[in-house]
Amino acid sequence: MKIKRLLILAVIPMMCLTVTAQNHYGRENYTPKKGDLTVAATVGYNSYANITAPSGLLTDYEVAALSTNWTDKTLMVGFEAGWFFSDKWKLNLGGGLNFTNNPGYPAKVGTYDAGEDETGDGSIPNYRAVGDASSLAFNVFTGVDRYFRIKSVAGLLWYAGARAGYAYGQNRVKYDEPESLGKSVAETYNLRGSLTVGLDYYLISGLYVGCQIDPFAYTYNTTTYKPQEGLGNLSADSHNFGLLAAPAVKVGFKF
Repeated sequence: MKIKRLLILAVIPMMCLTVTAQNHYGRENYTPKKGDLTVAATVGYNSYANITAPSGLLTDYEVAALSTNWTDKTLMVGFEAGWFFSDKWKLNLGGGLNFTNNPGYPAKVGTYDAGEDETGDGSIPNYRAVGDASSLAFNVFTGVDRYFRIKSVAGLLWYAGARAGYAYGQNRVKYDEPESLGKSVAETYNLRGSLTVGLDYYLISGLYVGCQIDPFAYTYNTTTYKPQEGLGNLSADSHNFGLLAAPAVKVGFKF
């Protein structure tokens, strides 16, 4: 009986070591290789640009560059696609587009009963025209990452890379009413560059989770209004610098 117990006590640790080794080397096989493709859903900062055209009925106009500070943004869901053009280097691509059209409707003139008292009882107010408007917004980015293995944790890789992106937003509106002075247009765009570091952990062959942050990021923005047809553009711009900016998490698939 003692010999059997000794054998059991000796075999159990060996079995555990064997299973651990199999998991270790199996998880190492999950990591990407040259030619692999990845697609991931991301949650974090996104530099989409949205803007609203000013009313064409004002007599004084002012403009301020839209904020590009990531701490002013709300969390957004995005996507990221990647291609490993070598075992250690990955090319990233991503973006999105949105277009909205709002049909316009003419104004409706109200009435006023001159026989009523000063309270205006019995009058029907004017209904202003609904603006004929359209909005366009899109974002594109690309980047490259260098991956490094962490020998102490199988399936865990860290990476460092760079990103460059462009975002554009436009809004046009025109009112079908006598007071309208033509189409009002607003445009904005962002140019962004950043250094990025992150971690990817490959759970199984085709699934991984990750997180990333930008140690340094720079964004240039220009915002332009053309409030009435025939007027010149009114523009403002800004420069934004971020440290440890735009943290994000992601869940992805490898093919």
